[in-house]
Amino acid sequence: MTYLDEPVLLSTGISVLDRNLGGGLPAGSVSYFSADPRSMSEVFLYQFTQSRRTFYFTTGRRPKFVLRDIINLGFDPSNIIFVDVYSEYYFNSCGELSENVGNEYIDSKIIEFTEYNLRNIANDSDGEEVNLVIDSFSFFMNLHINPGLIRQLTNVIYEVTKEMQCLTYLYGHKGTTPERIDNEVFATVDVIFESSLETGSDKLVSKLAIPKIRGMVPSADIIKFKIGEGVQIDTSRDIA
Repeated sequence: MTYLDEPVLLSTGISVLDRNLGGGLPAGSVSYFSADPRSMSEVFLYQFTQSRRTFYFTTGRRPKFVLRDIINLGFDPSNIIFVDVYSEYYFNSCGELSENVGNEYIDSKIIEFTEYNLRNIANDSDGEEVNLVIDSFSFFMNLHINPGLIRQLTNVIYEVTKEMQCLTYLYGHKGTTPERIDNEVFATVDVIFESSLETGSDKLVSKLAIPKIRGMVPSADIIKFKIGEGVQIDTSRDIA
């Protein structure tokens, strides 16, 4: 019987998380980060950028506002190259807010724009370890387009990630996208992160689960975290 080599693990950029994962994530993994919108879990994305050069696709805000938050939290932005999906979609050629968003033609064009940039990144790759971040993928899942175009975009992301052997993070907001499309994406991706925010007796408690990691045995542990100077993970095991 022939055994495949052990997967090459890449650091997430969060050392405590890497230890919990057994060293990091397998190279070439597409991760979906399903986040409670109240939990500020996008800070995980910011910290992921610290590990290596990162192509950061922004869909909900202009890059300058994301950059400001990254800097204000004490992170080094020098690894980040932004791809401004937000302005491409919401602004016209004169730099004014467009009135044509939300129709099928405009929505299909933003899929083309994103795929074009992904392919260019792959074509220009010289074997360097990189991250791809899409903040957020919920934007694409809610476009007014044929669902087949969402599957096509997901396939392009998956193939580019495997070709480059990079780490890709798709950020999604719980409760904002159609369940059927959610489940299709969950089935496709290699890794699922899931954050939740719970109300305790006297404080809010943020928790992270990682129920799926292809090529590895996922941890059954629920990780408690808080946002301070970056993501601070509680290493205790007494999480109810």
